[in-house]
Amino acid sequence: MASPLVNAVTFLKEFGLFDVVLPFLLVFAIIFALLEKTRILGVEKTKDAEHPKQNLNATVAFVIALLVVSTNRVVTALSDALPNVVLLFVVVLVFLMMVGTFYKEGEFDFIKGHDRWAAFLVVVSFIVIILIFANSLKTESGASWLDAGLGWFLGNISGPVVTTSIFVILAVLGVWIIAFRKPGEKKAS
Repeated sequence: MASPLVNAVTFLKEFGLFDVVLPFLLVFAIIFALLEKTRILGVEKTKDAEHPKQNLNATVAFVIALLVVSTNRVVTALSDALPNVVLLFVVVLVFLMMVGTFYKEGEFDFIKGHDRWAAFLVVVSFIVIILIFANSLKTESGASWLDAGLGWFLGNISGPVVTTSIFVILAVLGVWIIAFRKPGEKKAS
């Protein structure tokens, strides 16, 4: 016999909370926050200050959120990807807690003390999030974008497009390392 809590979650699932309501609220909140932060749709000027146009931002966010939940593939991709993104967030949080455990007394500021490691962590997290979403988006054949991309890459590894792309990435990485080296660092011999 199922517990009342299991029955309640099953009811909410059948009601569409996880397939419609929560994705709608998530997309609405993210789009509204981005529009408020960027002020891309303009500002209202008052005597004291400029404020974003909240009515316009809310309307655009509402429409975009409705369009997202009306597309089953996007909602499925969000439902597949978000648990993995949350897992990544938990892993990063546990890592920072471990580092903070061995840190000296006082407030722990990882970015201030370890700016390069923080940048590395952000880049790796960003790449992992892209891979998570690429794995959750499906092609018409049912394969994920990640599987299709890896299949294409491995099938064309010796071709000119892939080798040229690898060369360009390595060249850009080399120029970036040279150009953004801090003045006090020694040059590699």
